[in-house]
Amino acid sequence: MATKDTTKAKTGELLYGAHAIIEMLKAKRRKLVSIYTTKPLPRSWERIEKYLPKFVPNIQYVSRDILDRMASTPDHNGIVAWVTPFKYAPQLFEPTKKPFILLLDSIQDVRNVGAILRSAYCVGIDGVVMCQSSAAPMNATVFKASAGLAEHMDVFLAPSMKHAAQELIKAGYNMYMAVLDGKDATTAEYKTPACLVIGNEAVGIAPDVKKLGTAITLPQRAPDMSFNASVAAGILMFMINEKIK
Repeated sequence: MATKDTTKAKTGELLYGAHAIIEMLKAKRRKLVSIYTTKPLPRSWERIEKYLPKFVPNIQYVSRDILDRMASTPDHNGIVAWVTPFKYAPQLFEPTKKPFILLLDSIQDVRNVGAILRSAYCVGIDGVVMCQSSAAPMNATVFKASAGLAEHMDVFLAPSMKHAAQELIKAGYNMYMAVLDGKDATTAEYKTPACLVIGNEAVGIAPDVKKLGTAITLPQRAPDMSFNASVAAGILMFMINEKIK
């Protein structure tokens, strides 16, 4: 007699580093499936232990070399976790609920994405829009680079940046495009609800998106140089937030 196959594909994501795992546990948006560490326990274990559930599902003790291979980096603080997938926002944001949001147009560097999400959380950004196809993935490096703070952010994956920008305008958002040839960002006027758009590290904001809002530029020493995308995003998020609150 044929037996029923009860095996199911286990879906989940890898996280590494103390801060990333701690913030995942604090956010309580997803579950810890298993955790991998060394014996003797690393110093970072004391920081994580108080946030762990009463009954940890599965602790496995492995060598540091195995952790290096799992994380694809030695920068894991001696702890790697397997967790349920990150949950994205189910729909695009509404101005009344999310008055200041961020749109990332094809940011490719996962560390830039992580750094931007870290700053977004610290500033108090209400939500972040990213593109499904052309943006860096929300992977373990993003969460590590954000010091785990990406766990607390509402992130929506849009089918395209142009479509997202058009829908946000319809909803009532004022769009502000971070570019190299716009108005002085320090003297420009900002209105809520506001959406700040940060473009790709190499080519900036796509032309069909750029024309949909007010172009703003951070003053800089030389016109042929520019701020790193995550640095520019951090400065602009803080400055605009101070002006509109």
